[in-house]
Amino acid sequence: MIVAVEGRVGRLRLDRPEALHAHTEAMCRTMIDALLAWRTDNRVEAVLIDHAAGRGFCAGGDVRTAAESGRGDGAVAHAFFATEYQLNHLLYVYAKPILAVMDGVTMGGGVGLALPARYRIATERTMFAMPETTIGLFPDAGAGRYLSRLPGRMGEYLALTSARLDGAECLALGLATHFVPSARIEEAKQALIADPRAADAILAAFAEAPPAAAILDRIADIDRLFAADRLEDMIDALAADSGAWAAATLANLRIKSPTSCKVALRELRAARHLTDFADEMRMEYGLAWHLCQRHDFIEGVRALLVDKDNAPRWDPSTPEGVTDTMLDTIFAPLPPEAAWEPLRL
Repeated sequence: MIVAVEGRVGRLRLDRPEALHAHTEAMCRTMIDALLAWRTDNRVEAVLIDHAAGRGFCAGGDVRTAAESGRGDGAVAHAFFATEYQLNHLLYVYAKPILAVMDGVTMGGGVGLALPARYRIATERTMFAMPETTIGLFPDAGAGRYLSRLPGRMGEYLALTSARLDGAECLALGLATHFVPSARIEEAKQALIADPRAADAILAAFAEAPPAAAILDRIADIDRLFAADRLEDMIDALAADSGAWAAATLANLRIKSPTSCKVALRELRAARHLTDFADEMRMEYGLAWHLCQRHDFIEGVRALLVDKDNAPRWDPSTPEGVTDTMLDTIFAPLPPEAAWEPLRL
């Protein structure tokens, strides 16, 4: 992490390019400490979150370390998720304006850093996704709230399939607030650092109309094919559709963790009724606490990130094998001594 005060802005620069800036617990703690210090620092009028080098804003959290911990007692994984979610919550409730530059890969935990921001700047290089069902986890870092509030069944579609969105699509869905060409991003940053109070005018001046958002052409299909509440019924609907897009979507969905998919569906249903973001993070921490030591998370990280054979062996291997009793166990409240709490501000 590179932490600095530049002009009237506190700047958090993710600087782990070899891992597409995936953040570790130590990086989360560094960001928390800086944000807490800047709360009462009159020099700092806004916070800018970006990356220092490389092609990604943030590919997520350090799930490899979490999965290694999950093979044992899970203590390191639990500590990582607790700290990461405290950071997500702090960003969400932070009083000073936050600007996030989603230039490049913005996935998983990177979404959790960007979406609490008041200003969320996308570019033509933005690649947005919540890919957790691919690794046996679930859309976390506050994604339950963000996805559950997208129109129609878009949240279910993104959560289950790990579909990627470009910058134009992020803007069209309200996940980004501005679209700025990457060639002008550095100039825009310097203008914002010089006068953060003029952020609205500055971003309006730098923003351009994006290309057409292809996802908008799929809204009717998504709402129709993902209308059911049960994963099995969604799969049946996709299988019964004769279109090429449905066939490709079904093939993609079949390689995801059935447990993760069912957890994600229940998560989004519950999140729609949670008004306090802290309650969202308590729920997500409970899910992470349970899932980080289960087979699918350890196996998913192995297949995608360690051995890279892209051949995970899920258990259960089918949606029908994931019972309501299993889900009830994963969603069971944690004992008070283990439950997540936000930072005391």
